[in-house]
Amino acid sequence: MGVKDLEDLKKLSMLRSQIDGISVESVTSKDFPTVSPEDRIADALAVMKESNYQDVPVVDGGEYVGMISYVSILRKKSVTLDAKVKNLVRNLPTIAPDTEITKVAEMMVSSNCRQLPIVSGKKVLGIVKRNNLIEVARDIKAFKEIKVWEIMSNPAESVKSTDLMDEVLALMIREDYRTIPVVNNENSVVGIVGMREIIDNNWKKDAKTIGDLEKSSKAQITVESIAKTSVSTIEWDSDLGEVIDLMVENKFSTLPVIEGKSLVGIITEYDVLELISACRERDMLFVQISGLEDDEKDYVDAIYKDIESMVQKVSKIYKPESFTMHVTRYNDTGGNYKYSISARLFINGTAIMAKEVGWDLIKTAGDLIANMEDQVINMKDSKVTFRKRKK
Repeated sequence: MGVKDLEDLKKLSMLRSQIDGISVESVTSKDFPTVSPEDRIADALAVMKESNYQDVPVVDGGEYVGMISYVSILRKKSVTLDAKVKNLVRNLPTIAPDTEITKVAEMMVSSNCRQLPIVSGKKVLGIVKRNNLIEVARDIKAFKEIKVWEIMSNPAESVKSTDLMDEVLALMIREDYRTIPVVNNENSVVGIVGMREIIDNNWKKDAKTIGDLEKSSKAQITVESIAKTSVSTIEWDSDLGEVIDLMVENKFSTLPVIEGKSLVGIITEYDVLELISACRERDMLFVQISGLEDDEKDYVDAIYKDIESMVQKVSKIYKPESFTMHVTRYNDTGGNYKYSISARLFINGTAIMAKEVGWDLIKTAGDLIANMEDQVINMKDSKVTFRKRKK
């Protein structure tokens, strides 16, 4: 089976039945940390550091309030570490005890989070973690036959050993990355650095604001001093089953993809979640926009209109299978935000990707969508992506 086989309604129905036959309760973590709305941001960071949770439930008197996320905290450079957790609570979706696994995967993709709470009434019953769902995928035979190049992201963002930690942190916040490969001058993978290493090293007890954390002396150390040098990689033409086994057995969230010794892509738990999510029953093309803040939801209709126009045009050439877009914003000083938008379109068994950065959300999204439309139009005559070249 390949990604293109997800167009086969019979195969898709069988996959969906197999996945949704697994109960949410069977993948629930009952031992999880919480924080109070009245706790300080510094307290929440300490909990994240100790528990290895990057999304933590906020609970007030036993009642669920929302979630607080590490990346969201880091984006608020002017917020003091003594500020209350309630000021940065995220209204992430919650899971009902009877929610289908494919729906849970879709919720994680749309909110781009690693943990979501199972809530009954106002009580948190447990947490579903991203790697819990990866374990589900491990038991799905059809997924194991998909090739790495079919769903990996390429080209892969990377950093050098000599880059400073504060530069890497800025990149991770800007692009919403959780893990980045470290390469040498020959583009060979020599390490990997993730948010876990940032949390462990980017810590200054006398810091007053989030911005102070980036200005600490530790932020000026080089990547090589914090990166993991014992790093597993995967070949571009390997089966997804090998990837999932590595992720489950070693608790990896990300694997650099190589051809020979060179870095050519990256595959993450998020990519596997997209596969699970794509198995949901739908009457039309799957379109997912994630990463928008509450005050940006009014822009959704305009973005969808551009997507609809693009889909109508490219459908005359190839049948689109799914379209996902993720928005991140940064540079919150002065009330102006810069947007980094990435998207992936599965079409004709091929994944096309694009990325745009700009100050205007609608224009940046429109430019990205137009870029993807051009790629589809030229797809017959050009080698658009690494996946297409290797097919």
